[in-house]
Amino acid sequence: MKTEELDYYLPEELIAQQPAKNRSQSRLLVLERQNGSLTDTRFDEIGEFLRKGDCLVLNDTKVLAARFFAKRQTGGKLEGLFLNQQDKGVWEVMLKGLGKVKPGECIWLKDTKGDDFCRAEVIEKKNDGKCLLKIEVELPAEKTLQKIGFPPLPPYIRRDTDLRQAARDRQRYQTVYARNLGAVAAPTAGLHFTKKLIETLKTRGVEFAYVTLAVGEGTFKPVTAETLEEHRIHEERFSIDERNASVINKTRKKGGRIIAVGTTSVRVLETAAAQGQLSAMTDSTRLFIRPGYKFRMVDGMVTNFHLPKSTLLALVGAFTGLDTILAAYTHAIDMQYRFYSYGDAMLII
Repeated sequence: MKTEELDYYLPEELIAQQPAKNRSQSRLLVLERQNGSLTDTRFDEIGEFLRKGDCLVLNDTKVLAARFFAKRQTGGKLEGLFLNQQDKGVWEVMLKGLGKVKPGECIWLKDTKGDDFCRAEVIEKKNDGKCLLKIEVELPAEKTLQKIGFPPLPPYIRRDTDLRQAARDRQRYQTVYARNLGAVAAPTAGLHFTKKLIETLKTRGVEFAYVTLAVGEGTFKPVTAETLEEHRIHEERFSIDERNASVINKTRKKGGRIIAVGTTSVRVLETAAAQGQLSAMTDSTRLFIRPGYKFRMVDGMVTNFHLPKSTLLALVGAFTGLDTILAAYTHAIDMQYRFYSYGDAMLII
């Protein structure tokens, strides 16, 4: 399939720079796959489109304060994204400006106020702007990031080092049910849920189950290959436990719908599914869902509006049919929906 088929035009002003004032009062576009019908509503009305016995599957990963700033000894400024800790004190990071940095060079990591916090040595340069840093501090990575880190918002959301804005982002670029720390990007479809809305849906007979997928930096990586088949998708770790696998399996057995909240939950469910039955597991996935894929577990999904030529748009296009999803996006643009991570949502059923 040609990557160009996933392209569409989005006016820049529709890229949301801030979340809705209240989480569940963002807009919601409901797409019915069977006939392609569209309904414009608000997210806190999502229960009107769910049935008693349906199961919402949410990704409970928690976002690290993974974005940080540094400087070279020459005074040159650097911006980094923490990816993971490979060994004690050894971080894999993405570093803007890495081209000028040499292996063996020491840099200073800045705290959130802009002061020098600790030194780090560049011990290896890798591909795609990645490198390994040896951090000269005894704190665990999570504690260090609490001192130096900012919310890892995607680059199309414009941010600097404003501490008040960072405090707001720390709260809003995190789901209300986040608990398993390790993601460097939020599962953004879940940002629209409030604790009150979850409880309301439970009282209406909607089941909830949780999986964990540590969202990686590859989530926002555009497809640059001419065809989707040439693109190598990122790998991400996931887990699902016995209790939540049981909730999902019982829902299917009783005829309820499995509705994944976010493309990350979709990937977990479809990776873990085997002959229509989920099993508890911890593993990694490179599953690339694109048009032509046959879904085994997911009956519906809650999702945000995705970037052109992205693996996420390919996934929702596989679920609805590419023409159907692009028609829905055209409607959303005409109706001035807000797009991407801090934008509005879709319910596809």
